[in-house]
Amino acid sequence: MYLIDTNIFLEILLGREKKEECEHSIAIILEKLKTLEEYKILKILSNFEGLMVYPTTPKDEIEICNIARKFNLKFDDALHYWVAKSFDLTLVSFDKDFDKTDLKRVEPKDIKRGN
Repeated sequence: MYLIDTNIFLEILLGREKKEECEHSIAIILEKLKTLEEYKILKILSNFEGLMVYPTTPKDEIEICNIARKFNLKFDDALHYWVAKSFDLTLVSFDKDFDKTDLKRVEPKDIKRGN
């Protein structure tokens, strides 16, 4: 399973350089989950059944702050790290700040059918 960083969705929504690569990887992920036959990015965000929202507790956020300090990450990146580690997820992100951690990060181009 994957944790898709916000920057992947922003790349699509803002029509940036790697838009097609991001659309392709999201389509592959959804195909693996078999949740939608066709997709449009806004439809995914509003109707995606596999989307999980995990509320953090104050104890979780203390741990996230410690992670931010340990790896010199912004809080939101430390939160992504914590969620990916907690749920054993592969992080899909362009953010190279994660490369200084022990977390496996892949870019959309690295997601292939059958993996």
